Amino acid sequence: MVALVSEKTSTSLAVSNQMLTVLGIVLGLVVSFRTSSAYDRYWEGRKLWTSIILASRNLAQLIWIHVPTERKSKEHETEAANTKDPIPQGTLSPNDSEDTEHVKQKHVRKLKAVLEKKTIVNLIQAFSVAVKHSLRGENGVFYEDLYPLICYLPRYATDASIKPDPEDSLPLWDNVTHSRAPVVPPFGVDSLKNESETPNGPQRRGTIFQPEQALPRVSTDVPLLPARIPPRTTFYDYLPIFLFFKPILTIFRGTRYTEDRRDGAGRKKAARPVESNVPLEISLFLSSYTAWLLKEDLVKPAIATALINTLTVLQDTVANLDRVRTTPIPFAYQAHLRTTMWIYLFLLPFQIYASFKYLTIPATAFASFLLMGFLEIGQEIENPFNYDLNDLDLDAFCLTVERELAEITAHSASDPSSFLFNSFNQPFAPTDRRNVEEILADSKHAYHLPDSGMMHVQRTLLGCWREIDEVTRHKAR
Repeated sequence: MVALVSEKTSTSLAVSNQMLTVLGIVLGLVVSFRTSSAYDRYWEGRKLWTSIILASRNLAQLIWIHVPTERKSKEHETEAANTKDPIPQGTLSPNDSEDTEHVKQKHVRKLKAVLEKKTIVNLIQAFSVAVKHSLRGENGVFYEDLYPLICYLPRYATDASIKPDPEDSLPLWDNVTHSRAPVVPPFGVDSLKNESETPNGPQRRGTIFQPEQALPRVSTDVPLLPARIPPRTTFYDYLPIFLFFKPILTIFRGTRYTEDRRDGAGRKKAARPVESNVPLEISLFLSSYTAWLLKEDLVKPAIATALINTLTVLQDTVANLDRVRTTPIPFAYQAHLRTTMWIYLFLLPFQIYASFKYLTIPATAFASFLLMGFLEIGQEIENPFNYDLNDLDLDAFCLTVERELAEITAHSASDPSSFLFNSFNQPFAPTDRRNVEEILADSKHAYHLPDSGMMHVQRTLLGCWREIDEVTRHKAR
């Protein structure tokens, strides 16, 4: 408009551009600070999720490796303590049937211990999933990727033999309603349908990538929500500049303004607060398990300390994630910055017309795209836990935890002697390329001398160091 009025009429709308340089520098610094602050929050969120992945892995390793599966019953320990004359080896016990029963019970105890540890590892997996839903403001536990992992947890404060009362419902199960209507049927045959109803209408499920199929199949009276519930993408998400005109458009249409993702200033609204702290509830069960291990004398105090410290890391990380989510950049700062930006862009054509003439039109459009783009980038990554394209992929983080925990539980935790002393192991290579079996079988070798054997071993290790140091160093030609 400025260019057309100035060119087509005798009135010139050009003004001095002295303020352009001053305000441009100040505004550029402020916009840079705004974007940097938002990126710091984005990067902090990524580091905190790395802490969750690492702590989950460490906690699962401690439980799977250090909690024993070989356990004695209290009755057996009492009998062993009271037995004064043990039966000599090679003689038959008068109670062979009792011995057989004891072997069976021992096997059952070992199986129960493995099931117990695998269940606790699944609970660790549920912790990261619960954190994901909590950060996105998704209430409750009835989700496809969360409920199957915690459905066995107690629901009422009363004893199981007493008829449950809704008033006795524990906090974890107190909220069974969703603010976003549940749309997925319970796990089972019906849950494999290709389409489901979502708040955004029918949504076709992928037939290739369905990670929830790796979880337990359980039934529930409350329909389960999908693992991801992204909000509907609208025209204003691509061109937020038109949000200014949306209230006016709704008035002419005679409809009510119901936009729930952005406010009138164009800022994305924060996720609604959750009613129950599911990650806290899960951490309480993990802490109770640690206390039970100590009470039963199943782990040493050092291992128990490591378990408690790892749980503390998880809880501290969740608190910091919640701080990032619930502490946005102050509204006064954002509102003033946006208002100043709009005023600057409005006055920009008047100041550059004298130099650009008709090029004022594309120059103003480019400047608006550049400056408003930085503002929108800062607005989008300020809360990196939602479903925006540039947000952190929380679902991928949770799947990483799931894969790593499954890999940990696949480890047999066998006796090192079962895999160290075989023909594939050459510990003294490259100096001595014999395998372990050959070294142990060669009793005439200097390694086996009672007095100087270890000296020869040390000499071989020094030879290994010299040869490795020479071979692995790149020599300039």
